[in-house]
Amino acid sequence: MADIKYEIVEEIGVLSENNKGWTKELNRVSWNDRPAKYDIREWDPEHEKMSKGITLSEEEVEKLRSLLKD
Repeated sequence: MADIKYEIVEEIGVLSENNKGWTKELNRVSWNDRPAKYDIREWDPEHEKMSKGITLSEEEVEKLRSLLKD
């Protein structure tokens, strides 16, 4: 499997932390040199290992925000 290149462009906040020290975070992440997207996933304390997660475009984040307000 090919290496995945990533850069956390903006750390927005921690949603939770598990008993092993991994944190579920909302960040803006650039994957494989593409424009950054909003990203929710768990990270190890050094941000070297990660779980599966979800990425959202700016439009999807706005839609989610409006859905949560209702």
